[in-house]
Amino acid sequence: MRPDSRYEPVIGLEVHAQLLTASKAFCACSTRFGNEPNSNVCPVCLGMPGTLPVLNRNLVEFILLMGLATDCTIAARSVFARKNYFYPDLPKGYQISQYEEPICAHGSLEIELADGERKRIGITRIHMEEDAGKSIHDMDVDTLVDVNRCGVPLIEIVSEPDLRSPAEAYAYLTGIRQIVTYLGICDGNMEEGSLRCDANVSVRRKGEYRFGTKTEVKNMNSFRNVERALAFEIERQVQLIEDGGKVEQETLLWDADQNVAVPMRSKEEAHDYRYFPDPDLVPVLVDEPWIARVRSQLPELPAARRERFVEQLGLPRYDAAVLTTEREIAEYFESVVENLQQSGRKNVRDNAKAASNWVMTDILRVVSERKVPLAACPIEPPRLAALLGMIQDGTISGTIAKQVFDIMLDTPDDPMKIVTERGLLQVSDADAIARVIDEVLGANEQQVKKFLEGSEKVFGYFVGETMKKMKGKGNPKLINELLRTKLGQRKQA
Repeated sequence: MRPDSRYEPVIGLEVHAQLLTASKAFCACSTRFGNEPNSNVCPVCLGMPGTLPVLNRNLVEFILLMGLATDCTIAARSVFARKNYFYPDLPKGYQISQYEEPICAHGSLEIELADGERKRIGITRIHMEEDAGKSIHDMDVDTLVDVNRCGVPLIEIVSEPDLRSPAEAYAYLTGIRQIVTYLGICDGNMEEGSLRCDANVSVRRKGEYRFGTKTEVKNMNSFRNVERALAFEIERQVQLIEDGGKVEQETLLWDADQNVAVPMRSKEEAHDYRYFPDPDLVPVLVDEPWIARVRSQLPELPAARRERFVEQLGLPRYDAAVLTTEREIAEYFESVVENLQQSGRKNVRDNAKAASNWVMTDILRVVSERKVPLAACPIEPPRLAALLGMIQDGTISGTIAKQVFDIMLDTPDDPMKIVTERGLLQVSDADAIARVIDEVLGANEQQVKKFLEGSEKVFGYFVGETMKKMKGKGNPKLINELLRTKLGQRKQA
């Protein structure tokens, strides 16, 4: 159903990113995912009496990176608080978090929508906290609890209510994921729970200033599910108002199988967390030299890299967006371009476009089909650059290059060795090509007649037939030139 144009949704997102530290936020236990249930635990993360938490310095380093990457103000002093609630997977009875004094605040993230429009989304705060455990309900027994995740370090990124559509929320989440993965602080895997999102959503009539009553939607394990859940809840609220009802503040769980959001608890049943400063942890003090040191570690972020690819390398915006989706893809692409430059091919824009085409269509296809990370792709950047250089030099045709590429997937051999040993070098002998063209034209008199009568599209047929007879080894440029000459002679005859 199309959204009701009389209403405007107001959306704010709370994103939890699980950090890639080796140990937990306040103890030395491992954070490794997939270990035996209830094995990554100790008295500290279980909240045993008499234990004292000790802050993991990497947690602070990582949140500073995120805060600087999103133009946040970094607080010189921030304080940990206890967030009190009772749940089976929270043995302490509280989470260590930050409340009144977070470490990062007042930042922003610029998103780009499908139509090219750009919009800046405010970030209210980014704060540190520890994760709770995991309750498992989908087994043929009573609820089970795995507390391995208790104490795993998180950052929570809270946006301003600046998002106005599910598409904007999707773009914002994509941007957050790209930043945390570029920074190397989170793997961004929503399916494993290392990136989680809760959405606050309300609707109001267009032109109104005051926000409507909001609901919170939880349990969304993919970007598409976030988009679908928001669309469902926006439509539900609009329909409720139109029917004379009233939106109640409540928490909803998204059921991806049924494509519905179901109530979890109402405002009256919502938790009163009764935050208070954690008495076991001292304030976190961050001075300017520390901030400067972390700032010096910032990589080139995806938005800046996209702009550089467009402005300096001359790539279309679509190509730049695809190539910067993941840091590993961008670095692979740039390595191919650099190898082409170092081999003496100085036209950087030609090199960039050639590399872009092959990375997007062939390299990404291979890793997708094989379900492996890019680092496991059998064709490394120097070998792909060597293959592209052979196309640029006229050593092989694009058609032969596809064959060589497939062979390179199964052998570590240099592409020149493959081409030489298999007799795949491009034929640039004008006399040899001319003889094949004569055969093609002689066998296709009807098509020749159509061309002479003005059907230009037949020309491509002649090129294809010539390449086919030469098994893809004919020089395409020379084939085109000789065909034009011979067909021109026929026109004049």
